[in-house]
Amino acid sequence: MSEDFLISDEQLEELIHKYCRYLTALVRKDKFDPITGRDKEIREMILILLQRGRKNAAMLAPAGVGKTASVIGLAQAIVNGDAPEYLRDARVIEVDMPSMAAGTDSPAQFQKRFIPLCKGIAERHHDISRPKIIIFIDEIHTIMPDVEGSAYRGLSEAIKPYLTAGDLHIIGATTMDEYKMYIAKDQALDRRFQQIQLAVPNKEETLAILEAIKKGYEKHHHITIPTDIVELIINLTDKHMPRRNQPDKSIIIMDGACAHNVMENGWNGTLSEKDVRAMVGTETKIHPDAL
Repeated sequence: MSEDFLISDEQLEELIHKYCRYLTALVRKDKFDPITGRDKEIREMILILLQRGRKNAAMLAPAGVGKTASVIGLAQAIVNGDAPEYLRDARVIEVDMPSMAAGTDSPAQFQKRFIPLCKGIAERHHDISRPKIIIFIDEIHTIMPDVEGSAYRGLSEAIKPYLTAGDLHIIGATTMDEYKMYIAKDQALDRRFQQIQLAVPNKEETLAILEAIKKGYEKHHHITIPTDIVELIINLTDKHMPRRNQPDKSIIIMDGACAHNVMENGWNGTLSEKDVRAMVGTETKIHPDAL
């Protein structure tokens, strides 16, 4: 019963509503495109979550590769009934760290907001009548004590006892460099996480991802997106945007090119090479004719 908990059901739900993105609820409302090409990583997350000991995952990849998308894929697997019984009806929530930090003057004040959420979830973790709650923290390296300028620094020390006791499921996302620089130095915390490394998708994998999600963009923009134009987007972004990663840079260009077409021609058109070159030119500051 909720009266047995220090954080009541009402308090916990208020904290989740106020400071988190409830990913599994958003999946049920069909708010996300289908996640493609991350089956291996999703299976690795599930395998880690099922374990009794090190049941927290660290998603490691450069920006734009799909760390958050993989966690959304996990939420989709849970909602679709494609996860084991232990995770049946599990709730995946992403802590909106900037929102939680808004209006605080110090990391200590931030922790006073975070800890009740953490405590409320930990109290319920071993109650088999309740669905598991999986916490997703993006840029998780920012919770470490030696990250200068972070409003969340030192939070790792506050949550470490819960991790040690096995009272939480946390999925964190960061880059490999930042993991090594900050988290790996703390051996006690590092032991609580298993690493999942995401590779940058190649052209074929990026094409499969964009083909899977383009229906959502076609519906939003009232436009048709031919496969050969998707291939052009990938080729141009690989050539002219080398500092950014797939699939993020191609998704950005596809969305922007669709908007360009609608702005010029209205609804019910077809995405063209001209639209794509215009958007890549905008992003790279290269004249479209020179692309």
